[in-house]
Amino acid sequence: MTTYIAHFTAKHNFIATEQNSIFIWQRESGEVDVKLLEDKIKRESAIHFYSLVTDEQVEIKQEDISITVLKTMPFSG
Repeated sequence: MTTYIAHFTAKHNFIATEQNSIFIWQRESGEVDVKLLEDKIKRESAIHFYSLVTDEQVEIKQEDISITVLKTMPFSG
């Protein structure tokens, strides 16, 4: 298993706040599938982020979030 780090931004269709963050995960070595990574970031980070920043009881849906992965690399921290 190799640990990787990704720098990403997340944008919600209705919430004006943008998430600019990093995401750390483990996977078998090899090329990173960006589409799978974007889905993983939505499920494990962005949905929770947008649930925290909204004051209303708004249902946060994955399809309302877009992820842009800026950079990925192996991480040994």
